[in-house]
Amino acid sequence: MKLRKLGLTLLSMLTLGTSLTPAMTIAQAQDQEPIRIGANLELSGVGSAYAVPMMDNLTLAAEEVNEAGGLLGGRMVEIVEYDNTSNKAEATSIATRLASEGVSVVFGPATSDLVYASRPTAVESQLPTMYPVGTADDLALDENGEVISNIFRLAFTYTFQGNAAARFAMDELGATNAVVITDQSKDYSVGLAEPFKAEFENLGGTVVDEVFYNDGEQDFMGLLTSIAALDFDVLYVPAFFSEAGIIVRQAREMGLMQPILSGHGFASDTLTEIAGPQNATDLYFTSHFHTGSDNPGAQEYVAKFEERFGHAPDTFDALSYDGAHLIFQAIEEAGSDDPTAIRDAMENIQFEGVTGSFQYDDLHNAVNSAPMLHLVNGEVTEEYVVDGN
Repeated sequence: MKLRKLGLTLLSMLTLGTSLTPAMTIAQAQDQEPIRIGANLELSGVGSAYAVPMMDNLTLAAEEVNEAGGLLGGRMVEIVEYDNTSNKAEATSIATRLASEGVSVVFGPATSDLVYASRPTAVESQLPTMYPVGTADDLALDENGEVISNIFRLAFTYTFQGNAAARFAMDELGATNAVVITDQSKDYSVGLAEPFKAEFENLGGTVVDEVFYNDGEQDFMGLLTSIAALDFDVLYVPAFFSEAGIIVRQAREMGLMQPILSGHGFASDTLTEIAGPQNATDLYFTSHFHTGSDNPGAQEYVAKFEERFGHAPDTFDALSYDGAHLIFQAIEEAGSDDPTAIRDAMENIQFEGVTGSFQYDDLHNAVNSAPMLHLVNGEVTEEYVVDGN
């Protein structure tokens, strides 16, 4: 376990202002019982590419709150941080541990398999639990399809993203025929592919073929050769950047120049590095954030993030930053660090963050529209607004 006591300095209080009462001294504020936020994250192992940004942004957001005077009249935020090592059993064990350590809210895990492994413990604890980057349709639902009262997410669901991509392909790109390339070993890929196919065909399009691969493959030339002779207008490749970058590069190198669509798994500069900038052209993907947003708060965040970490934030960063600040707003609105009060405040929150303004629906999904980003030579050149509801 690692405790992050994110302190308050006299300079930052004088500069930024605080929520301290007039009679409260700095020492008194720092001596108050902290508000403890638990982090159950894949800080090492295969899930670290998604969870390390979550931890970075939770820390950044907590530091901002503490520098501004803390919460609930001056109480500091303290992060109780555990690395679940991308292991299901460890994630479950940590969920149990956090429930006994006086935390008010739990942040994470990042990846669906660890979410599902640890979720029964999260439900039993009744601690409000935030999965900011989780996309599975039933992430916040029980086996009967009923919402789990203490589970929340920020990212768009599989169905939302798949529907949005299908509608965009038809309405904006004029596509009538599509090929889908699916990682049959990943819930994320299958979960996006199914609604895309259903919505594309519902709109009158034809999915002329779907081809499959497995996680970790590096050579897609055979798969791409099998579809090269087909008549299609777009490729839908619901994948994360590791395999997606290779697919994009090899597709372009063999002359497949049709637009390639995807979900937010493409939202990483690493994809362009793997594919090569010249190949990362006519890529379209549903996302939650981009650095060219005209949201003033987003631009302030980008500048702060770049100064702190030396590179631009991606969609996983922005979702995590908003997830953290949503928790802190809910604590203030609850007027308490009591988990039940915080949960109720989260359920009824009206939130405006760097990824947009939203509230939760009855299934604890964030109601918001999504940007569809267009990459040319690895750079975002256009942003469309799409709806997958």
